[in-house]
Amino acid sequence: MKELFVVVIPARFASTRLPGKPLRKIAGLPMILHTVARAQQSGANRVYVATDDQRISDVCNSAGVDVVMTRDDHQSGSDRLAEVCDELQLDDSAIVVNVQGDEPLIAPVVIEQVASLLMDNTDCEMASLYHLIDDQDDFLDPNVVKVVCDARGRALYFSRAPIPFDRGQASDAAPLNKALALHLARRHIGLYAYRAGFLRRFVRYAAAPLERFEVLEQLRALHHGAHIMMAEAEADSGPGIDTEEDLQRVERLLSAGP
Repeated sequence: MKELFVVVIPARFASTRLPGKPLRKIAGLPMILHTVARAQQSGANRVYVATDDQRISDVCNSAGVDVVMTRDDHQSGSDRLAEVCDELQLDDSAIVVNVQGDEPLIAPVVIEQVASLLMDNTDCEMASLYHLIDDQDDFLDPNVVKVVCDARGRALYFSRAPIPFDRGQASDAAPLNKALALHLARRHIGLYAYRAGFLRRFVRYAAAPLERFEVLEQLRALHHGAHIMMAEAEADSGPGIDTEEDLQRVERLLSAGP
């Protein structure tokens, strides 16, 4: 039988592009509760919302959702997760999955998958997932984070640049073709499983030069020698919500039903 894991969903009320995002309603239900419901279907033994906002806490408590109130000065979701690990007094060996609160359509199977991936790779401190890229615009888009892996499936590097780069490409017309054919063009999904002990250490590490350059926090883990196990996601992770247009799109998807 698989060991148990905990899901933590960081949720902040402040959002530059979509204020009050976690409490915006989709199909009559606050966004954060859609995400919680998906996480609860993943097989996690507990699901927690981590927030510094009383309004979010009140909505979650009213729905019977466990809440951990955290400080309001965290710079990242990882910092908030580490505080939750301490508040809950989780053992260093505990598996903690970080699910973003603005992914109300996330597939429960990928939450379970990333937790199992870390459980099965005891020599790794983290695990995450990717999708194969099949669109050249995505391959070139700096907002689409790419990952390359070693023979064991561990992450070698993450970048906003189109990696791997085909040095033998005759022109710039189709840089994706060979990488696609070899299944090397991979879009990283921002879903992570951590060992609680590593998460506590991670937030004490200094930011790495490459992390600052690419603005990718996971590069800090690689810089300090951590191993991140990767695998192709078993299902679509669903669209995240950053804008009013994203919100309307997810509303339409939910209204359309299964």
